[in-house]
Amino acid sequence: MSKYWVLVFSLVFVVSCKESKKERDDVAELVTIEKPVVMEEFGFNLNEFEVLRDTVRKGDIFGEIMLKNKVSYPKIAAITENYKDTFDVRKFNIGKPYLILKSKDTVNTAQVFIYQDDPINYTVVDLRDSVVAYKRKQKVKYVEREASGVIETSLSEAILAQGIDYNITNRLSEIYAWNIDFFRLQKGDKFKVIYKEKYINDSIYAGAGKIESAYFEHNGEPFYAFNFVTDSVRNISEYYDQEAKNLRRAFLRSPVEFSRISSRYNLNRRIAYYGYKVRPHKGTDYAAAIGTPIRATASGTVVESTRRGGNGKYVKIKHNGTYSTQYLHMRVQHVKKGQYVKQGDIIGEIGMTGNTSGPHVCYRFWKNGVQVDPLREKLPTADPIADSLKTQYLEYIAPLKNKLDCIEFIELPEEDLLTLNN
Repeated sequence: MSKYWVLVFSLVFVVSCKESKKERDDVAELVTIEKPVVMEEFGFNLNEFEVLRDTVRKGDIFGEIMLKNKVSYPKIAAITENYKDTFDVRKFNIGKPYLILKSKDTVNTAQVFIYQDDPINYTVVDLRDSVVAYKRKQKVKYVEREASGVIETSLSEAILAQGIDYNITNRLSEIYAWNIDFFRLQKGDKFKVIYKEKYINDSIYAGAGKIESAYFEHNGEPFYAFNFVTDSVRNISEYYDQEAKNLRRAFLRSPVEFSRISSRYNLNRRIAYYGYKVRPHKGTDYAAAIGTPIRATASGTVVESTRRGGNGKYVKIKHNGTYSTQYLHMRVQHVKKGQYVKQGDIIGEIGMTGNTSGPHVCYRFWKNGVQVDPLREKLPTADPIADSLKTQYLEYIAPLKNKLDCIEFIELPEEDLLTLNN
């Protein structure tokens, strides 16, 4: 090969290598660097802030926390004075989680304060520029769940044994409060329930939603319950049975949830302390721990909220021209004279004021001005579903009833029951 061709070949090789290197360099330059994952929470890009997470501890004061994070006095005052309805700094509750989003500069000042009222609801205090406070909700995913159980000892045990949210126990007792005495459930009573569980970000459990339909078998008698919206404008719903009868009554069976009757209405009661003389007891006593909430058994107007003699602290409610109720021996009243209360509202707490030997509420019931035994009274029912909605209701519940009927009862193995009891 001549020197000329050797030289040309060498030059081509060098150029080719350089071009190949250039191509490799170009390829290297085209490699894209992945952007950092955006961490978004409560509507904010957390990457833009230094994030401080904490919970309210005993002795914590909102103003002091703000000062530690370099928020000025005027801004703290603006929150305290102008946003009481949105964020009341006096209700800064122990154990509640909060976030402080701080600037990433050298000043490191708090820009946003986020207070979690509960897993779903939260309050934002935006401290940038002028102070603004507002409430928001987390995005919630609802997942339908079916559950059932057979009662061996108690409803709460049967609920927990199935891994069901304990609040379902209370909701079932509220739905059937007028039809079933939950103080006297029998071994072998059964239940089925369809409800929705709430999840935040698809994975964080946020509690149980409203019960959509249920079945309860007590002493062999079946009770169906279906939630149906009767007023979509005001979002009012009630529970009705398979024949469109309202499960609610005008009065609750008891002013205290999951209590026990320690003394019944008895006009011939004799007490040893008084020499076994007849001392009529015109109330029904429900024993419970001091501080247990007392509910209004029906809607009405508070006509008395005071303290007097052996009655101690008490509340009396007039429901209509026929019925009134009274609740004695309270530790504290939560309502005032003239106030309107709805059925189920908390009106006070169990106490021992007045003449009493133990913590309880003496529940007294008047009909036409005479005290009677509420457990023997045939109490009025709530209004049935409107005729105009009955056909729609029956069509609505048909698939729900079929779904309930297809749910099998789950009985725990004996070893699991022993574990629960121990």
